[in-house]
Amino acid sequence: MSNLKLAGVSKTYPSGKPALFDVNFSASDGEFIAIIGGAASGKSTILRIIAGLEEASEGDIYIGDKLMNDVKTKDRDVAVVFSGNTLYPNMNVAENMAFGLKMRNVPTAVAMESVKLVAEMLGLSDVLYRKPKTLTSAQRLLATYGRAIVREPRVYLFDDPLSGLDEKLRAQMCSVLVNLQARVKGTFIYATKNVAEAMSMATRVVVLKDGFVQQTDTPRNLYDYPANEYVAFYVGSPTINFVRRATVERDESGVYALASGVKFPLPENIVSRWGNIEEYVGSGREVTLGLRPEDLRFGGENAEYPCTVLGADSIYEGVAEVELAKGLTLSVFMPKPEKGKAGKLQADLKRLYVFDGKTGLTLLARDGGYEPDEKNGEADFVPLTPDEMQEQIAKRTPVEQPKKKRR
Repeated sequence: MSNLKLAGVSKTYPSGKPALFDVNFSASDGEFIAIIGGAASGKSTILRIIAGLEEASEGDIYIGDKLMNDVKTKDRDVAVVFSGNTLYPNMNVAENMAFGLKMRNVPTAVAMESVKLVAEMLGLSDVLYRKPKTLTSAQRLLATYGRAIVREPRVYLFDDPLSGLDEKLRAQMCSVLVNLQARVKGTFIYATKNVAEAMSMATRVVVLKDGFVQQTDTPRNLYDYPANEYVAFYVGSPTINFVRRATVERDESGVYALASGVKFPLPENIVSRWGNIEEYVGSGREVTLGLRPEDLRFGGENAEYPCTVLGADSIYEGVAEVELAKGLTLSVFMPKPEKGKAGKLQADLKRLYVFDGKTGLTLLARDGGYEPDEKNGEADFVPLTPDEMQEQIAKRTPVEQPKKKRR
């Protein structure tokens, strides 16, 4: 039985602005699910709907086998951890941690016993009777976790709790959360815009874009088998290279993709995964090729693509931009790029991604490298195309009526 299930959940605000579209996913007891996406993707809205802080416009929310749509927040058996310091400044750590239990009329002695056990787990025993302002940033965050854990809810909701922390403390807290998830009962749902956090901690990841689910799968499967261009772009760092407006041709040497005059031979493992490849060969239908920087190398014995180094990447350290042809540049790992240096590029085309040029959906079936997850009932979900998403947005967005002129 799923510990948490969202079935067809949509959200439209009173202003008429749609925020979520037909969201479906489930989580088993003990799973760590991350929800990632850019600004206004709907991450926080999903958490608020699960917690009962907002109502879904459509769809159902289940915790265990119980429908939660009309259940009040305090009765949903969830705990929410927001970003920032949410401790009560006038209470010490113990009082903060026990506050939720006190609101549920748990006897003080029982509540304090639970607080002490959780404090020992989190390393807070020595600061239990100190006020939040005397704590370090890490201790304040741990106390916030403790306040959620001491209640032993079925579902823990984390809304970008590490936002604003420095890199060292963020890494420390990531380790703490992973260890906590392994030790406590319940399901962790973790919303964040930090992809690295999600990919390193979660057992499965839900990728959102503009309120639409793009894919739900394990971090490894998302990386190796993205459902569309957006997922391929979003989960990689440095981001994937896209070679757009490529056509597919065939000659005596085999099948290849052609873009900006550059020929990319398609290996057998790519051709065999491309079920409808004949619909593209020689038809002029465009595809988008995806090449990750780690699958490219400047120089080497097998390098065959003449290129010129344009300079260091403006975002990623140790990455350079190289030009293969006019309008065709790729990011490649290069510790010390020398601007203007000519050479050849080596590409591992067995690691190539291929997407339809119009829909952005992957054209490659999964192979033996895909690791199926029996808990993931959403793994075969096919996301909407950009045009289909725009149609759904238009349907749910009210048309603004022109104002009548005053006489």
